Amino acid sequence: MGKTIAVTNQKGGVGKTTTAVNVSAGVGKLGKKSLLVDVDPQGNATSGVGVDKRSIKYSSYNIIIDGVKAQETIIHTAYDNLDVIPASIELAAADMELVDVEKRESRLKNALALVKDQYDYIFIDCPPSLGLITTNALCAADTILVPIQPEYYALEGLSQLMNSVRIVKRRFNSYLEIEGVLLTMYDGRLNLTQQVVQEVKKFFPHKVFSAVIPRGVRLSEAPSFGMPIMYFDKNCKGSTSYMELAEELIKNNQ
Repeated sequence: MGKTIAVTNQKGGVGKTTTAVNVSAGVGKLGKKSLLVDVDPQGNATSGVGVDKRSIKYSSYNIIIDGVKAQETIIHTAYDNLDVIPASIELAAADMELVDVEKRESRLKNALALVKDQYDYIFIDCPPSLGLITTNALCAADTILVPIQPEYYALEGLSQLMNSVRIVKRRFNSYLEIEGVLLTMYDGRLNLTQQVVQEVKKFFPHKVFSAVIPRGVRLSEAPSFGMPIMYFDKNCKGSTSYMELAEELIKNNQ
């Protein structure tokens, strides 16, 4: 039975999609069967693994709104052990379409339950908001992975996210736990970075990943080629860091 991890932070621009793409490709490269589920209307995780959004027949939107089976939406990528359930722009209106739907928060969970035993890990790339689509992802997940940019506003966003997690845990998914907090766009030379890291570690004792993700030109170039970083430039710092994260995540789950 696979483990489902929602990669989430309602604050945009923290490296959430970059993390979802590269950790799922990283664990795949290490021999674990991995499924990336894109539920962000922007669909950046979909194109980030080389899938042309114009060629998609079914997406995560069809799973959540139309009840299409997850198996029918899965696309095999060109990368080791990595499949993807793509996203489409139609997801942007899905929150409104779900308003009157019965058991609306568990649509994704029920669909993924049928393919869960085919994968070691399922990673869900969430939209940068706390609407019904993110609630679906949190209901489907066993744990959440939270990317954080070490800056002044990071902790403010964290407390909002944790409040949402508590609500989902109380009402829909009592098993939801924190997989870990990942520091992204990390620059150890800055005093502010060190201060925020200390605060995050206080907020989440024993939950901050040892692996940290630095800023890097190669990391920002890779998505435009539709390639995870370890396939785009396996020797760059970003690639090394995401492979360290993948190894740490697998080790923590043994």
